[in-house]
Amino acid sequence: MCCDGDCRPLGFLLGLPFAFLSLIVSLVGLLVWIVGLVLSCICPCCFCVTLLVEMALELIKAPIHVMEWFTSQIPC
Repeated sequence: MCCDGDCRPLGFLLGLPFAFLSLIVSLVGLLVWIVGLVLSCICPCCFCVTLLVEMALELIKAPIHVMEWFTSQIPC
């Protein structure tokens, strides 16, 4: 049945509002990533821009991390 694997519908449903918020954060991360990528192409010697692009990539992955965390917290 559902409880053998990773199927946890209750965790998925409870995590949806937080996933929506993290999706908004992900969109902000996308904008930061685009700006940082342009800045790193203009001046590749700036190390801080590279760190900014790496942070933006983690923000883009935020909805996936939130849903994985929520589904792992709720028992079947």
